Amino acid sequence: MFRTRALGPPLALSALLTAGAAAAEERPSSGAPAEWPKPVMDEQIFTFFKTQKNEYQIDDDNQFYAWDAEGWIGGDYNKLWLKTEGEYLLDRGTTETAELQALYGRTIAPFWDAQIGVRSAFQPDQAWDGVVGIQGLFPYFVEVEGQAFFNTDALQFRLKGSYDLLITQQLIAQPRVEANFSTSDVKDRDVVAGLSDIEAGLRLRYEIIREVAPYVGFEYVRDEAAKDDKNSLRFVTGVRLWY
Repeated sequence: MFRTRALGPPLALSALLTAGAAAAEERPSSGAPAEWPKPVMDEQIFTFFKTQKNEYQIDDDNQFYAWDAEGWIGGDYNKLWLKTEGEYLLDRGTTETAELQALYGRTIAPFWDAQIGVRSAFQPDQAWDGVVGIQGLFPYFVEVEGQAFFNTDALQFRLKGSYDLLITQQLIAQPRVEANFSTSDVKDRDVVAGLSDIEAGLRLRYEIIREVAPYVGFEYVRDEAAKDDKNSLRFVTGVRLWY
């Protein structure tokens, strides 16, 4: 059998002196601090953008353009979120609803962000709300979002949920639902107490590439504040974008 042998004192001392000399050669002089390794940043800045809706809609009476998009800039724990959604009535050339949110988001658990900020509603009436919410993934990648809106007229709530069902690697079916609630009527904003409106739909998209996916589908809309027909079944077609 072979045995290893410890370094004797002379050889050990020689090795230490050699290592010390090498370290001394690598150490920068006092006049050249720029040669020291640069500090590593604790958190990089990333960006993200996604359209949940970017589509043409048509029912028995009207044609619409509808959008629902969000994006953020920030790091792993702190983000600035921007969200917007709305609906434009193509037949009349008028904006039915439109809003923009600016939120600070903080990661509170893997795949979950708590958010706080403001919402500006442009249509049907100009107004500002305070916003608190939470957004993330349930098991099996169910995307959920809950928000509360504070204003002088009412306390409002919004719940969203969606799920991607892979038929193939490129063909994906997505059921999606959004519901809005209010503690009281707000006539200037076409809001009624209780369940104010709900949208539930199914979209089938084909991912040409992950970032670009045209889709078709159907959406059921019930608007309790509508003066005429409160129910609408719409055919939708659009393109989903993200980067």
